[in-house]
Amino acid sequence: MDKLINQLAEELNIKYSQAENTIKLIDEGNTIPFIARYRKEVTGGLSDEILRNFSERLTYLRNLENRKNEVIKSIDEQGKLTDELLQNIAICKTLSEVEDLYRPFKQKKKTRATVAKSKGLEPLSTIILGQNENIDINEIAKEFISEEKGVNSENEAIAGALDIIAEQISDEAKYRKYIKKVCYHEGFLVTTASNVDEKSNYEMYYDYRENISKMPSHRILAINRGEAENFLKVKIEKPEEKILYYIERDIIKNQSPVTEMLKATILDSFKRLIEPSIDREIRSDLTEKADEKAIKVFGQNAKQLLLSAPIKGKTVMGFDPAYRTGCKIAVIDETGKVLDTDTVYPTAPQNDVQGAKKSLLKLIEKDNVDIIAIGNGTASRESEMFVADMLKEISRQVYYVIVSEAGASVYSASKLATEEYPDINVSIRGAISIARRLQDPLAELVKIDPKAIGVGQYQHDVNQKRLLESLTGVVEDSVNKVGIDVNTATPSLLSYVSGINNTIAKNIVKYRDENGKFKDRKELLKVSKLGKAAFEQCAGFIRVFDGNNPLDITAVHPESYEATEKLLVSLGFEKQDLTNKEKLQSLKTTLANLDTEKLAEDLSIGELTLKDIISELSKPGRDPREDMPKPVFRNDVLKFEDLKIGQTLQGTVRNVIDFGAFVDIGVKHDGLVHISEMSDSFVKKPSDVVSVGDVVKVKVIDVDYDRQKVKLSMKI
Repeated sequence: MDKLINQLAEELNIKYSQAENTIKLIDEGNTIPFIARYRKEVTGGLSDEILRNFSERLTYLRNLENRKNEVIKSIDEQGKLTDELLQNIAICKTLSEVEDLYRPFKQKKKTRATVAKSKGLEPLSTIILGQNENIDINEIAKEFISEEKGVNSENEAIAGALDIIAEQISDEAKYRKYIKKVCYHEGFLVTTASNVDEKSNYEMYYDYRENISKMPSHRILAINRGEAENFLKVKIEKPEEKILYYIERDIIKNQSPVTEMLKATILDSFKRLIEPSIDREIRSDLTEKADEKAIKVFGQNAKQLLLSAPIKGKTVMGFDPAYRTGCKIAVIDETGKVLDTDTVYPTAPQNDVQGAKKSLLKLIEKDNVDIIAIGNGTASRESEMFVADMLKEISRQVYYVIVSEAGASVYSASKLATEEYPDINVSIRGAISIARRLQDPLAELVKIDPKAIGVGQYQHDVNQKRLLESLTGVVEDSVNKVGIDVNTATPSLLSYVSGINNTIAKNIVKYRDENGKFKDRKELLKVSKLGKAAFEQCAGFIRVFDGNNPLDITAVHPESYEATEKLLVSLGFEKQDLTNKEKLQSLKTTLANLDTEKLAEDLSIGELTLKDIISELSKPGRDPREDMPKPVFRNDVLKFEDLKIGQTLQGTVRNVIDFGAFVDIGVKHDGLVHISEMSDSFVKKPSDVVSVGDVVKVKVIDVDYDRQKVKLSMKI
């Protein structure tokens, strides 16, 4: 255990005590959001991101330790475990290193070597490896000729013995370790076209060569996809002479009659047995690392999207664009209730612009619509032009905004959407989702498979199990950072709250439907299957507005209520003052000038916990997403043809990838800000500069009118 704690502390650059305490908290069943928020004293204030990494590494290292024990047991049962082998397994840092050491002891399928062993040729292989200077190998081989065993000549005997040696060489862990190391440092990934004359998105890789150690993750994933789609052939170019020399120097002890025979066997072992498996391992390692990078980028983008600023108190018209089937319309009031739905046909082939205008202007007037949310999918450009033109006919100020509709169609046809809107046509549900995404991105996006929300790169190519695990963690962290109104939240939103599973989430809604609104957090304990352990994990992330206890609108955990009330009383306030604007302002001023170190001691609570309590009392019920950039609202359209080099525009970051960011500037296609155009100073990674949802100023530096592509710069 000490070794495990030390390793985690070293890898994550934290103290031994932090690692030890965090393992204990995880093993006790606490969730990462709960540990990050309410056990800061125990972990020394580790962030949710560090804790997620910690949890993943803890799982990996425990699996590694279990595999080591399995391998040791298997080798010991074969009677082949030595002290040296035991020590070598103990110092392995990866699962692949353990498997390399275990390779010679694995039960093998039928191979040329196993066949040769069954013919009794293993002693002959030992003689050859002995490299006696006076050996006459042909004479010795005659002794192994056996019609019964299927060895019909000395040449067959020697060939079989060499097959055994070739497999022994390929099973030697130190050779494999050396070869991989050399390949990573000096090897190249080389790609060629399957068909040079065939056009594709992979033409830059039709004759491409790059050092393995310098390949960025997005190129690895692009090459993998090109290979999977049969546009590319991929191979690893390695310093073969250097590798063969290393193995020869270790095996060939002196000049003997079998020297050339051994050299040929080493070459055969490398080409036939080692190289194919090493190539697979390297490609697998590269893909795994590229997957991790892509998953991390996707997670960062998804978190920013989930934490986008909500648009509160506005009536929104969701506009789901289409051609032949018509544009679907849904009007949603400020609480998310569906007021009206419709289908209009302002786009081809009907082009009923006037009829569509008449219908929508009537709805805008009737429902007092403030904003129109237009989906960014098929026919979005034409729909935007129609809406912009229509808004000129309205006397009051109504804006429109382009909203990502990624995953809306998946949601519309889902079981969840059917449960939410059983009487509404599946095609209209997409418009409802688009409107609600603007009103409350977090509440709406949790209903969709995270990988379908349209940010990141190559998310459909990476390890899907790993992606889902990572994104589930991102959604959990986002939901718990914001906090959830227990009296309005859907089961899908509640299920991401720390300590609440799908069953408990549905039970909470069922209890609410049967008993009315929750009056306080304690009432959660009356919900079926929500026991004390689940309550401890979830209570601080649940909000009860207009309830019996004003502390229930904050992120202060019930376990700290007593200390919080003592704090308020010591300052001349009470918890009811949190709902009084005048007294709240006075409280904020008082809280800003406290000696937290002394006060924490007086209240018998940790200083980090006290600082969190003070922060919550200063802004009770405040949504942390309010600090995020608001969407860019428009009332007129920008045509692609209007773009000019040197033009300065305002846009919204839609996606951040390894090589830059895509920015929505109000034309049909997002513009690319390459990493080299993000700042005058060096940028290591785009996410250091921008996040999804950021509103940025950009300059047009290149326009390709034919391909409808625009390049942008943030160097203004």
